[in-house]
Amino acid sequence: MLDRIAALLIDVVVTFFVVLLLVRFHFQWLRVPFRNQVGEFVVALTNWIVRPARRVIPGIAGLDLATLLAAWVVQALGLWLLVLVAGVSAGVAALAAVAAIDLLRYSVQILIAVVVVQALLSWINPYTPLAPVMDAATRPFLRPLRRWVPPVSNFDLTPAILILILLIALIPIGELREAARAI
Repeated sequence: MLDRIAALLIDVVVTFFVVLLLVRFHFQWLRVPFRNQVGEFVVALTNWIVRPARRVIPGIAGLDLATLLAAWVVQALGLWLLVLVAGVSAGVAALAAVAAIDLLRYSVQILIAVVVVQALLSWINPYTPLAPVMDAATRPFLRPLRRWVPPVSNFDLTPAILILILLIALIPIGELREAARAI
C-alpha cells in the first residue's frame, strides 16, 4: 500500500512540474505574454530550475531549450523513481525515450485543455483577462482550420475540430509510448 501512495505522490508532483515547464516552453515558443496571472504563476514556480539551466543551455531559434530539457530531465527522473518504487527494472534508453514521448503527450493534452478553456471563456466571459492569453496560445493551431471551416450561424466549430484532431493524435502517441517502454 505504501508503494502505491509513494507512486501516486511522485506521479502528481513530477507531472505538475513537467506540465508547468512545458507551459513555459510553449508560451515562449508561441510568444504568449507572461504578464498575466498564468504566466506569472508559471514563471514563479519554474524559475528555480530554468534560470540555472539557461546559464548552461542556450536557446536556439527562439526555442527555450533549457526549459524543454529541464522538463525532459524531471520527467525521466520521475519515471526512474516510479520504476524504483515498483521494484522493476528498466533501461536508461527506455526511460529517456518514454520521457520524451511523455513530453509530446503532455503538450497535446495541454493544448486540448487550453482550447477547452478558451471555448468556455468565449461563452461565459469573453472579456476576462485570461482570454487574450488563451487566444495567443491557440491562434496558431486554430488559424489554419478557420481557413477551411467557416462559422456556422456565428458558431466557431474549429475548436471542436482541433480537439478531435488532437485526440486522434494521442492514439499513435500512446502506441509509441508503449513501444518505447518495451526497449
